[in-house]
Amino acid sequence: MKEIKVLGTGCANCKATVTLVQEVAAAKGVDINLEKVEQIQDIMSYNIMSTPGVVIDGQVVHAGGIPARSKVESWF
Repeated sequence: MKEIKVLGTGCANCKATVTLVQEVAAAKGVDINLEKVEQIQDIMSYNIMSTPGVVIDGQVVHAGGIPARSKVESWF
């Protein structure tokens, strides 16, 4: 199971990123544990300057804007 965190304060892009990650994981049959991180202090601990950010198994894999579907697919 992959541990995935979407970092963002709840903006439309952050919500779209959550939905995209869920859709791609389901389409690929990958079991994930998805957590939304919305507290500024927690987001800042990952050293990203723009949201949404995506963290997989402790590693930042994306920051700033909605990731392309092809990029999300490459994570799985």
